[in-house]
Amino acid sequence: MAKSKFEYVRDFETDDSCLPNCWIVVRLDGRNFHRFSEQHEFKKPNDDRALHLMTKCAQTVMQELEDIAIAYGQSDEYSFVFKKKSRWFKRRASKFMTHVVSQFASSYVFYWKDYFKDQQLLYPPGFDGRIVLYPSNQNLKDYLSWRQADCHINNLYNTVFWMLVQRSGLTPVQAQDRLQGTLAGDKNEILFSEFNINYNNEPLMYRKGTVLIWQKINEVMTKKIKLPEETEEKEVEVTRTRTKVVPLHCDIIGDQFWEEYPEILAEDS
Repeated sequence: MAKSKFEYVRDFETDDSCLPNCWIVVRLDGRNFHRFSEQHEFKKPNDDRALHLMTKCAQTVMQELEDIAIAYGQSDEYSFVFKKKSRWFKRRASKFMTHVVSQFASSYVFYWKDYFKDQQLLYPPGFDGRIVLYPSNQNLKDYLSWRQADCHINNLYNTVFWMLVQRSGLTPVQAQDRLQGTLAGDKNEILFSEFNINYNNEPLMYRKGTVLIWQKINEVMTKKIKLPEETEEKEVEVTRTRTKVVPLHCDIIGDQFWEEYPEILAEDS
């Protein structure tokens, strides 16, 4: 490519390469999603449509972008973990963040109608992102544990809060006052004694969030083939193994998950 006298402006670009041998985590959050959820009449405390849409967008990100080992999502946030040894875009932080956020945001608009069939999208949603590097496997596990613990704390509070508002008739301010200073045991007791709800029986997706991992899946497909010495094609079933992004709703704080899926943290992954 021919050079010009203006090319010197490239020298103003800063090096934003992520440190080597570190897990790269891109976490995105919905921008002003409290207002967005109210404007679009999300069900409280959890709207399955919104949660499944978030997961669909996250699956699209993993399928379109390289080197994502695992993702975790809850409410209006998702964290994408890129492999330690990833050389994608020379580990430039700006590339990681902009590609993840833009792919997610465009997918949210594109797939909206598949989940909110009768609800028109009133305005474009916004998402912001950040990048954090974690040098050790334990650091990464602790990060994901932190996000899942946050999911539990927020969902327990929201479940009690909205029960007080929807079924006890309290105003939001009154519900906040009622819950001020309460511990997890207090909130569980309110749910059970006043609403006959055992929090442990609530859907795992609400309590644990969603984990996305790569898994090999056997798919049975119908294929038309023409056998020797036969004039007409015949339909036969063919089994093919494909690697797909699979959602799980499970605990990732304990050791069982990591023992079951050791390939996620494998050095050569």
